[in-house]
Amino acid sequence: LMNEMVEQTMANEPGTIGYEWHVSEDGKNVTLYERYKDSAATLAHLDNFGKNFASRFMKMLDIKKFVVYGSPDETATKALTGIGAKIMKPLGGFYR
Repeated sequence: LMNEMVEQTMANEPGTIGYEWHVSEDGKNVTLYERYKDSAATLAHLDNFGKNFASRFMKMLDIKKFVVYGSPDETATKALTGIGAKIMKPLGGFYR
């Protein structure tokens, strides 16, 4: 499923800046790290995920935490919080 999701995201979602899966050494925990160009790209990914992967994904994993870092617009915020995301707005810091 991961390979299919990565392939589809790379091929069909140009607004996806980063899409990485990480697994713990014991194979029991998986973290997905995703970055999107903007709220429209986030919504495009949510749509693609919902149509193509959500049912299989949710059967395979027990979601423990879903955190969004950034400032999604009102539509994206509503969609994300509607599926359990906690939004963490920027407060300070920098990237190099």
